[in-house]
Amino acid sequence: MEFGVEIIALLAVVAFFAGCVDAVAGGGGLITVPAMLLVGFDPATAVATNKLQGTFGSGSATLAFARAGRIDWRKSLPLAVTAVLASVAGAFMVRELPNDVLVTVVPFLLVAAALYFGLSPKMSDASAKRRVSPLVFALCFVPLVGFYDGFFGPGAGSFYMAGSVALLGLGVVAATAQTKLLNFASNAAALVFFAGGGLVVWPVGLAMGVFAWLGAQVGSRLAMRHGARLIQPALVVMCCLVALRLLADPRNPVRSYVEGLF
Repeated sequence: MEFGVEIIALLAVVAFFAGCVDAVAGGGGLITVPAMLLVGFDPATAVATNKLQGTFGSGSATLAFARAGRIDWRKSLPLAVTAVLASVAGAFMVRELPNDVLVTVVPFLLVAAALYFGLSPKMSDASAKRRVSPLVFALCFVPLVGFYDGFFGPGAGSFYMAGSVALLGLGVVAATAQTKLLNFASNAAALVFFAGGGLVVWPVGLAMGVFAWLGAQVGSRLAMRHGARLIQPALVVMCCLVALRLLADPRNPVRSYVEGLF
């Protein structure tokens, strides 16, 4: 699969914007994957190549938060290992299972996350009461999201974020920092699997990755500077946009069912 310089440059600009948005609120794949499909990628290659640029973006954001001392490595690294293992399992199952169930359920989960972020009066940069232990979070919640990220992907960062805030009681900035590390772990793990299958378009993915890295540097600094004031509304918007994008897909069973009613 070959693309001209103009197409690669266009996708690189898209990746910069997506990297910035993803560092703040997740959902960057909502921007990059449709762009790649629009210029001629087939779905499997688009998802695989998106993992390459997404690994650059989430890695950049992780580095920015780490340099600012926002990541608790002792607590976050075991979660990242769990995310890696679950993501590899999810990527492997792409070839074995239909994704109709995920495509149907995920938009409603994202709407629920948007409602949580939008209606919660307690979201701030300060920590809140923890609802589950870190062990339960690591063994139950992270594997579910990591598997989903390897299998399908859109909105995984929002799910990591929602769990870190609602279940672990982390402040918004701390939760965002942890989310970027988990996103990087699951993205990188899925990338290794897809690369082994020859699905990654390396020239395009690397060009997009460089600009995603730069965009994530901008986005992570905005997130740390403005905290909950920026992150909370951005999360609500991105959760809703990802949900609408998935529901608008003609292959989505929910859309097919609604159209059948009329």
